[in-house]
Amino acid sequence: MTQITSQHNQKLKEIRKLRQRRRHRDRAGLFVAEGEDLLSVADAQGWNAIERYVVAGAGLPGVEVDAGALASASGLGSGTRTLAVYEERWAPAPVGPLCVYLHGVHDPGNVGTILRSAAAFGASCVALGPGTADPYSPKAVRASMGAIFSLALCRAGADQLPGEKIALVPHAGDELWRSSSVYATSIAKVLTLMIGAEREGLPEEVVAAADHQAHIPIHTDSLNAAMAATVALYEITRRMAPE
Repeated sequence: MTQITSQHNQKLKEIRKLRQRRRHRDRAGLFVAEGEDLLSVADAQGWNAIERYVVAGAGLPGVEVDAGALASASGLGSGTRTLAVYEERWAPAPVGPLCVYLHGVHDPGNVGTILRSAAAFGASCVALGPGTADPYSPKAVRASMGAIFSLALCRAGADQLPGEKIALVPHAGDELWRSSSVYATSIAKVLTLMIGAEREGLPEEVVAAADHQAHIPIHTDSLNAAMAATVALYEITRRMAPE
């Protein structure tokens, strides 16, 4: 039997606030994930939902909600069959052996895609620096394709990063695949890859704090942050792999 029929239900109002307002997510320490695929990953990774809602008659676990009422709380609209609320998880500090640091990456879609790439290439954590979009925003959670549930996330400054630090800087340092920084990863036990915003890049003081600088040689002016991070992670992890 449908338990929630009105879009004005207090629980659904709270979900809309969590979806729409970073300040509310930060204060509550909660976020929303939508869709059967994402919730299945959360289940597989041992994340227990605080609340779980399903469209009436779907035969899925959770509190049944009228389809129209559930759509009113969703960022996916009428296609939503299930969504859940989870507690945010933040590690106390960034850890190796492979950390990805994001500084000023404003777009949540880029942040989510970088999380997906970081998980794919076996990163141990993603550190979020100043000016970086909320990884628990709906757009970032969707773009992560479930990586949000498998990676350690932390808030950190550039001075807190572990191991050898490689700053990815357009047109600076050596080409990534020829760089001494990349070759150094074959002997470095702990490494941090530093990624900046697509337009502004990494601030000068952050670059100055890095141990190495490298760039990806391309025929155009730039790649977006997520594409650059993916290419760099591939090359770095290829070099880090045991012979």
